[in-house]
Amino acid sequence: MEINVGDSVEVYSNEDGFLGSYFLAQVLKKVTNKHKKLEFLVEYKTLLDDKDEKKAFRETVEAYKVRPVPPVIRVAEFDVLDKVDVYDNDGWWVGRVTDKFDYVYTVYFDSTGDEWTYHFDKLRLHQEYSNGVWKASSRCRNMG
Repeated sequence: MEINVGDSVEVYSNEDGFLGSYFLAQVLKKVTNKHKKLEFLVEYKTLLDDKDEKKAFRETVEAYKVRPVPPVIRVAEFDVLDKVDVYDNDGWWVGRVTDKFDYVYTVYFDSTGDEWTYHFDKLRLHQEYSNGVWKASSRCRNMG
């Protein structure tokens, strides 16, 4: 799937404190850098500019850090060891379910070594995007 100007995307961060996170953004422009590598100028939908907190943060990012927004996969519940994304701190963070009680889940984050508790509505099934194809994590019960 080609990414175009105007598309909503998720941008992967590998910076300290943000490792393993994805932030929603819109593509403003395609750019070829001096090394002839594709990059995108993006505007984040949840992150603000440090210099002017009334403006959305914009930056140019390498193409490999940009992916389409994943399709919604409805699930009835998650199980212990399921790989999930958790919406927290304005972005999606990759983790693994370590405990559950009703619709409250404890999630461990490899990137930080932290473990936090979240309600079901803050989780989504983790999906990887490769060569234009989405692949969902296994071990989760689909709603149908």
